[in-house]
Amino acid sequence: MTYHDGELAVQRRMGQSDSAIRVGQIISADIPEVAAAFLAAQPLVFISARDDDGRMWASQIVGPPGFAHAADARTIVIDAMPDHGDPLAGVLQSERKIGMLALQPQRRRRMRVNGTSVPSGDGLIVTTDQVYSNCPKYIARREISEIGPGLPGETRRGSALDDAQQQAVSVTDTFIIGTADGDGNADASHRGGNPGFLRLLSPKLLRWPDYLGNSMFMTLGNLHVDPRCGLLIPDWRTGSTLQLTGMARLNWDESTFAPGAQCSVDFTIDEVVETINGSPLRWGHAEPSPANPPL
Repeated sequence: MTYHDGELAVQRRMGQSDSAIRVGQIISADIPEVAAAFLAAQPLVFISARDDDGRMWASQIVGPPGFAHAADARTIVIDAMPDHGDPLAGVLQSERKIGMLALQPQRRRRMRVNGTSVPSGDGLIVTTDQVYSNCPKYIARREISEIGPGLPGETRRGSALDDAQQQAVSVTDTFIIGTADGDGNADASHRGGNPGFLRLLSPKLLRWPDYLGNSMFMTLGNLHVDPRCGLLIPDWRTGSTLQLTGMARLNWDESTFAPGAQCSVDFTIDEVVETINGSPLRWGHAEPSPANPPL
């Protein structure tokens, strides 16, 4: 694993360079058999990519288990696309650098893939550059309770969070973040904590703590060299989603650190996309991760 300048800079600042070298050995361009089996069992994957204006977005793609599967050691087939109205729906109709995250809340498992996607029929073919698993930290355990209506509802856009959207942000225990390095290589990652860990500073400004992770600092390293990022905040109960794009800044002022934080990240919103019934999956009561620091 060769880290880019942003990742190396954050690793040094955090004093975790040696750990990053060791942990980086888990990353491969090939898809291990256990990872292929895990991916094929999931009804949901998250995708990050840049749009034609260079803005980062994080999106979701939903389908029956097996809709996302490994065709060979370097190829993933996704037999679906983001729904119409999603910021990446049209974007993924051409070749893109993407980040991908397969998340299984039921067992607190996740798998990350970075690579290149091309459209194929009604779906995507992804050639993998990086494949690896992450630890279960900060993932809230929840089960699928039912499958709701399959068609998404109204999509609303704005430049700041309205009152209802602010409430959704204040109670979430999960969001997906999409970032990219200086060469445009995209990444998608999970962030979790107790409800309230994603702080609302204003209708256009959010802050979250960066908790202890795998020492590679792929997300923070990307933000160090390119502040453009996208967030997806799922409403697990209703299937609705909030997608935000904007600029993030690493905040090293210790007075801003929440308990357990290595630093803070401040995110300024450029655009908000809310989709009602963005996913047909309905999830039940959340069991917080025992790794979550107190607020």
